[in-house]
Amino acid sequence: MGPDYECHSCGRTFSAGMVRVPRAWGDGGEPMVAAALLELDYPEAGVVEEDSLRAQTLAIAADLPQRPLILGGCCCSHVGAVEGLSSRHERLGVIWLDAHGDLNTPETSPSGNEWGMPLRMLIDRGAVDAQDVALVGARNLDPPEVAFIAQSGIHDTAEAVLDRVDCVYVALDCDVFEPSELAVYMPEPGGPTIADIEKLLCGLRDRGVVVGAGLSGLAPDPANVEKLERLCTALGF
Repeated sequence: MGPDYECHSCGRTFSAGMVRVPRAWGDGGEPMVAAALLELDYPEAGVVEEDSLRAQTLAIAADLPQRPLILGGCCCSHVGAVEGLSSRHERLGVIWLDAHGDLNTPETSPSGNEWGMPLRMLIDRGAVDAQDVALVGARNLDPPEVAFIAQSGIHDTAEAVLDRVDCVYVALDCDVFEPSELAVYMPEPGGPTIADIEKLLCGLRDRGVVVGAGLSGLAPDPANVEKLERLCTALGF
């Protein structure tokens, strides 16, 4: 499945193949698991339900559609997508939209939940350079995350990354939004509106740099579906 995928049953053309990742690597994440089964109107390229995060990451990376749309689950669902895409492209950037940093390690994490670590995993493993990352919308950061951002050169705007890279993956943890905008697992006040993020995504689409994207951190509310599809359309999916 890729940019020219055509459904033989309905005749519609899609720009992405969807991979569902119904797992949450932390305590109490069952709503995020259920949210990975929301009925988005995209052709399914696969469902990944491995017994470990390592196996999940390998499974996603090994069988990634040409242009993937990941539906998690927690933010760990982005790890396999970024690792798979980084092997295809010379210099991949990551636009990580999230109310949280996801930059903890097992040593710094207050909770021990792995869903607070995936962006740091990607940087530490070399899948993406820290200076090719934009962390957008973050407003609830642990002190070690603040320190890591300062020392690593992570940016806080997408524009700062775009001139450095060939293409980008967009990781959209939906708790980035103002809580009234979408039903999410870990709402944080003070976030952007859907219209704000839609404008950012349209800008990325118009530059022709988006090679994959993922949605995570949701609650399983059917009212989310129309809004999520609106955001995917803004990406050109």
